[in-house]
Amino acid sequence: MSELINNREVDVPEQTRRQAMLKEIIKELHAGKSVEEVKARFAEAVGDVTVAEISAMEHSLMTEEGIPVSEVQRLCSVHTAIFKGSIEQIHRSSKPEEQPGHPVHTFKLENREIERLVNFRMDLHATKFQKNDSEELIFKLLEDLSLLLDLDKHYSRKENLLFPYLEKYGIYGPTKVMWGVDDNIRRMIKEAKAALSTYSGNAAEIGVQLEEIIKEVNEMIFKEENILLPMALDKLTEDEWVKIARESDEIGFCLTAPEQEWIPERAAEPEGAVPEETEGATPQGGFIRFETGLLSLHQLETVLNHLPVDLTFIDENDVVRYFSHGKERIFARAKAVIGRTVQNCHPPQSVHVVEKLLEDFKAGRKDAEDFWINIKDKFIYIRYFAVRDESGQYMGTLEFTQNIAPIRALEGQKRILSE
Repeated sequence: MSELINNREVDVPEQTRRQAMLKEIIKELHAGKSVEEVKARFAEAVGDVTVAEISAMEHSLMTEEGIPVSEVQRLCSVHTAIFKGSIEQIHRSSKPEEQPGHPVHTFKLENREIERLVNFRMDLHATKFQKNDSEELIFKLLEDLSLLLDLDKHYSRKENLLFPYLEKYGIYGPTKVMWGVDDNIRRMIKEAKAALSTYSGNAAEIGVQLEEIIKEVNEMIFKEENILLPMALDKLTEDEWVKIARESDEIGFCLTAPEQEWIPERAAEPEGAVPEETEGATPQGGFIRFETGLLSLHQLETVLNHLPVDLTFIDENDVVRYFSHGKERIFARAKAVIGRTVQNCHPPQSVHVVEKLLEDFKAGRKDAEDFWINIKDKFIYIRYFAVRDESGQYMGTLEFTQNIAPIRALEGQKRILSE
């Protein structure tokens, strides 16, 4: 993995000395010294340290010193307390993408955690599992895979926030290929979990699955940091990165989170300038007259966001024009999808289903289509409706998504108010 980590240029003897020093410090912690004692010794003897050096040190503690992985994990929080200042100092840069909170910084921060999980923890458990397929190791590997499923947030931010901007600049190929690989990794993790959950003595077969997951995850990190992110940095404007950063919370973060909001330096507006309307603010003025009533824009948006369903509308050209923004959306939507074709909002493997559905709606062969799926404790009912005007002209498609598990669970009748 060393080729994937941005190590600073350090002479080999010096690097070896620093590694030895780091190991000694952690072993002192392991022996019972206080954090403050070790921190002072670290600051005096070692100075700045990179994330890569910490990762290498932890790996060495497990494989060479025989310290159990659970103990190394316990020490991780202590490592963070000790090394935090030094890491921040190293990563402080005038480049926006290297500042905490910038989407690229966050993607790379997550990648370091993912590397730590798959290359140290999961790899160690997988190796031991091949020698001893005990229930304890099966449990640990299931735990590792469950943690690794957090990758979905990392991949979803990439697919739903970053890809739309690349497509805006005419970059389609790499995004579609990468989305397909993302889905494959998600599938492999779920299949390995299922195989371990029903383990039947096929340790070698599961070992191959785990090895393939580790390989694919590492290769994706390499592609992101050496192809995707440099390409995106070359194309996207600072305003676009700001929008991605602001919308990232809606999808969430993988194994870690940005330490602070990224606020790029901006020149002050000239005196007397009329402030631009804040994006995302609820419109307060204006009314819409319907055949059956009158609502202000504020009332209309609030009503739509209070419906216990997710709504998304694409127009006659398959362009996403609107989605409701309720408190508990079932499927994450980012504002970046507005103005994007619906085909580019789906993974390549399922685009043909979308295309067929829209063809049928446009041709008048269908007016609706329903799907239902299970996701954890939810039973998701997904409905699509062809929207047509008074003359039958196709205007677009409405997606209507609802968790109907509570409705399916209803029995008998209820005629009085709840307490």
